[in-house]
Amino acid sequence: MQMGGDLGQVYRRLVTAVNDIEKRIPFSHDDRLGFLTFCPTNLGTTVRASVHIKVPKLAADKAKLEEVAGKYNLQVRGTRGEHTEAEGGVYDISNKRRMGLTEYDAVKEMNDGIAELIKLESSL
Repeated sequence: MQMGGDLGQVYRRLVTAVNDIEKRIPFSHDDRLGFLTFCPTNLGTTVRASVHIKVPKLAADKAKLEEVAGKYNLQVRGTRGEHTEAEGGVYDISNKRRMGLTEYDAVKEMNDGIAELIKLESSL
């Protein structure tokens, strides 16, 4: 995690860390399912890329926020994660999909959806 919007920097740091860990402890992997994790919703890449973003205008119509997020395969959570409320109009927005795409594609999909949310928020 880090402040700011440099997703590339965060992603590169994650890849470096994962590669270093895997040199010491191999991850469980299935050719069909991808990486095997404790949480079945994370099968595949296991990547849940997220940002905290303040979208007060979109948040005024939560159904609209959810609709737009859904078009980009994004999940809307409260500020402190799943099953929490947003604090001050700040939401945790992350990718829904983890299977059938690469780790890079999961982060890019989230980034593209966030860019659209920012554009929409600015236009309201």
